[in-house]
Amino acid sequence: MSDQNVRNAGFTPSGITGGSLASSLMSQEARASGGGVPSGGPTSTLQEMGARGTTHSSGYTSHGISGGSRASDTMSKEATAHGGGVPRGGTTSTVQSISMGGKGGRR
Repeated sequence: MSDQNVRNAGFTPSGITGGSLASSLMSQEARASGGGVPSGGPTSTLQEMGARGTTHSSGYTSHGISGGSRASDTMSKEATAHGGGVPRGGTTSTVQSISMGGKGGRR
């Protein structure tokens, strides 16, 4: 289910679908970072997963984040960088939300 949710959001093997949630997220992220989409951010992480179909193997599942996974590592690093909490609109919250069929943690 998670991989299909990511594709439904517009992150596909052939790239980001125009007019989709993915394209909106990419535009917002690019504006917030001065024109580019940063490596490791929500857009690049989701596009990698959409292209490869690796949501579950990365640890973002429909039941939450799997312990010991890439997702849990990202969550831990984000929480440490933000004083113990995972920020809304960050990589962890956005990727997890979209993988569960949500619209991400928009800023």
